[in-house]
Amino acid sequence: MLRPTTCLLLFALAPHALSAVHADAPAPIHEKTLVAWVTLENLEQRGGSVLTLEKPGGEFDAIVFGELTPRRWMPGSAHFARTERRQQSWPEETADSGTLVQIAIVYQSRRITVYRNGRQYCSYAVGGQQAFGDGSHVLMGLRHLDAAPSNRFFVGTIEDARVYDRALTAQQIASLVPNKVSTPAPLAWWDFEGGLARDRMGRFPVTTLVGNARVEGGRLHLQPGGAYLMATDQPPQSRPDPDTQAARIARRLREKLLSDPYRPGYHFVTPEGRCIPFDPNGAIYWKGRYHLFYIYQDERGHNWGHISSRDLFHWRHHPTGLVSGMFSGNCFLNKEGRPTMCYHQVGQGNALAVALDDELNQWRKLPSNPITPKTKPGDPFHNRYRSWDPFGWVEGDTYYAIFGGTRPAVVKSRSLEGPWKYVGDLMGCSVEGVSINEDVSCPDLFRLGDKYVLLCISHRLGCRYYVGEWKNEKFYPSYHARMSWADNAFFAPESLVDDRGRRIMWAWIFDAPPGPRTDYGWSGTLSLPRVLTLGKDDKLRMEPPVEIERLRYNGQSFANQHIPADSEKPLETVRSNSLELLIEADVSQAKQFGVKVCCSPDGSEQTLVFYDAVDKKLKIDTTRSSLIKLPQTFEGLIKTPKKVEGGPFELEPGERLVLRVFVDKSVVEVFANGRQAVMRRIYPSRKDSLGVVLFSRGGAAHVHNVKAWEMMPSNPY
Repeated sequence: MLRPTTCLLLFALAPHALSAVHADAPAPIHEKTLVAWVTLENLEQRGGSVLTLEKPGGEFDAIVFGELTPRRWMPGSAHFARTERRQQSWPEETADSGTLVQIAIVYQSRRITVYRNGRQYCSYAVGGQQAFGDGSHVLMGLRHLDAAPSNRFFVGTIEDARVYDRALTAQQIASLVPNKVSTPAPLAWWDFEGGLARDRMGRFPVTTLVGNARVEGGRLHLQPGGAYLMATDQPPQSRPDPDTQAARIARRLREKLLSDPYRPGYHFVTPEGRCIPFDPNGAIYWKGRYHLFYIYQDERGHNWGHISSRDLFHWRHHPTGLVSGMFSGNCFLNKEGRPTMCYHQVGQGNALAVALDDELNQWRKLPSNPITPKTKPGDPFHNRYRSWDPFGWVEGDTYYAIFGGTRPAVVKSRSLEGPWKYVGDLMGCSVEGVSINEDVSCPDLFRLGDKYVLLCISHRLGCRYYVGEWKNEKFYPSYHARMSWADNAFFAPESLVDDRGRRIMWAWIFDAPPGPRTDYGWSGTLSLPRVLTLGKDDKLRMEPPVEIERLRYNGQSFANQHIPADSEKPLETVRSNSLELLIEADVSQAKQFGVKVCCSPDGSEQTLVFYDAVDKKLKIDTTRSSLIKLPQTFEGLIKTPKKVEGGPFELEPGERLVLRVFVDKSVVEVFANGRQAVMRRIYPSRKDSLGVVLFSRGGAAHVHNVKAWEMMPSNPY
């Protein structure tokens, strides 16, 4: 336990450059230090920052209190990339609200060392570091600009805060005194004397107080309710014309996105910003258009972006009408025929919103929200279910909703306004190999043929589906299959039925290291739309919609290609990282047959798409997709993309293999005989990794036909 004494908060950050704004900028900074003296209003606060250094794109290093483990100081960083998660052994902070606290955290080479009162608090190794250049800013109070709305503000006071351009020693840390000049001098320094919130060193000359932040008595006061200070490196200038400035910013963003070699062209991507999560939601075919919503984050929290299309690939962006706390959900037509969203309202529970216009731009969140049934001790449903990831629909005269989670539930009501009551468990039985209590999140229940299909994810198994019956207000599954296998990078399915009766689904496909595209300031990619049908074996059939064929151009055809055993055949005239391949082959003698895409001339980079007759799988092998050395984990969600993804698939005797392979910069999706589909992300480092090569292993293959097209990007940028 810690005794309440003076505490200095100090980070010496990773060796990289923090460029100055002036033409005579100093040499790049290879070691840096952040310093602050603080008092804490309470020790139960979680996730606020005393001092943050953040750059465009969201990378940051920060002095954070209690985000992962209560009452502990920690070096905060984007996606915890430089944060040690195991903090239980670190001493608890015990300082009362009247005690000034001193902490020091030093990033030096590949190690972070934390000091308290000049004594070591903890120390651990890190794998990488970040550069903070022009455009970086300093925050005090707010952890970082894109932080989720809960647990992001520090509450207390700051006596003194500094940034040093070197890693200080333990002796130098112990010698620092608030409001006193030090040797070496800081790069930036706020002492809040004279009622001023300015950087005495002039490195971040523009300071803004936000919310109820104030400077009083030589301290920065950060009260509850969202108070923080922001300091930027841009000196005051004459005020530009707002329209001209907005246009300049928009053009600069567009050019930046267009310069990203990994940004897909015909898979829908977020138009700007980092969207994590990027679940597709609220899909509906309405008055001649496909409407789709997706989660993105800003200062209001989670919001639903809105797009619509006539052809599933060229999308028009709509104004954002569903904001503040919007999480996963779906869209259905209510009894009056109006589009209605059933969604999770963060901090409240599952909820409803009804469209007010036919463009689906304006929505009314019901004042009767949430729809979570009220229970009390003694009720058989009390504390039994979560109000999480709902899916709503109307059946006859009754509204139903699935409440997702580890024990999914069904609720119902005669009216949107309620009262809503629990029916009981969603699952009427289990299927072999899957627990009846397996996590059912992002649920999507619909009739397909003469059966019902439940699309969903579990955070353990990823995207998956059940086939079964909906009867007596329960779902009785008889079959279960997964839609991702190696690392759950295909996630959060969402579907609709259109005017032709087609059931069409999308999924969020994860970025992978070095993502989430932080260097380019965006993250958020959806899979190709998949048209779902149900086979006689109760397994889903999956094909891309015919509309994708409108993107084809510069078609080529190669007929009657014989591929001897253990050999390759390049398609010399096909070179692209935005293409579709249609391959029809007799592979009955081969153990493995497929195509290599995004191949460099020397083969050092290549991605394999193939049918493995031995393993009975459709596979994408990305182990040699890039020469980039990637970290082993990303945000605890995905491991390195250099893996072999494989979905169960077996040809019938005498059946030809039909592969449809789609390459879209960093996305590879393949469909096999309409019965299986597999997706991977790739990040080739070479500009000449554009080749296409057929191959066969363990036996010969006869390729009846290969058709290749370049694909016209449908995203505007």
